[in-house]
Amino acid sequence: MGGGDGLVLLDVNDRYSTEDKRLLDSRMCATYATIMSVDIRRISVAIRELGQVSLWRIPGQGEDAVPASLLILDIRAVRPPELRMQVAKALCAHCIEILGLREDRLNVEFTQHSGDEMYHPALSGYSPNWTPDEQ
Repeated sequence: MGGGDGLVLLDVNDRYSTEDKRLLDSRMCATYATIMSVDIRRISVAIRELGQVSLWRIPGQGEDAVPASLLILDIRAVRPPELRMQVAKALCAHCIEILGLREDRLNVEFTQHSGDEMYHPALSGYSPNWTPDEQ
C-alpha cells in the first residue's frame, strides 16, 4: 500500500456512544485504506460532537435552517475525482448506517495536501506524494 493520507474529520450535532464511535472509526479506516490504497496506520479519524444543533444548513430557498453534519477528508493532492467520489460515498454510508445521520444533511469536503504537509513520526516522516500507480 502507498503512502499517507491523513485525516477523516466528522462534525456532528449529537453525542454517540464510545462503541458506536469506535465501530465507525474501524469501518472508516478500513474502507479508506482499501479504496485509497493507503497504509491504515496513516489514517486518523476525529469525531467532533459539537453539541445539540450547532451545525446548520439551509436546504433550499426560503426554507429554515436544519441540523447538518460535515465530513472533511484531508487527502494527498492530485487524487482523481472519481476516486474521491468513491471514498466519499463509502464513508457517508458508514455514517448513515452506524450513527443514523441523514444523507440529505451530510456534506463532504476535501482538503488536498502535498505529501510533505503530512508528517507521521511513527512512520519515519513525511508522506510521499500521491502517484497514479497507487490505485
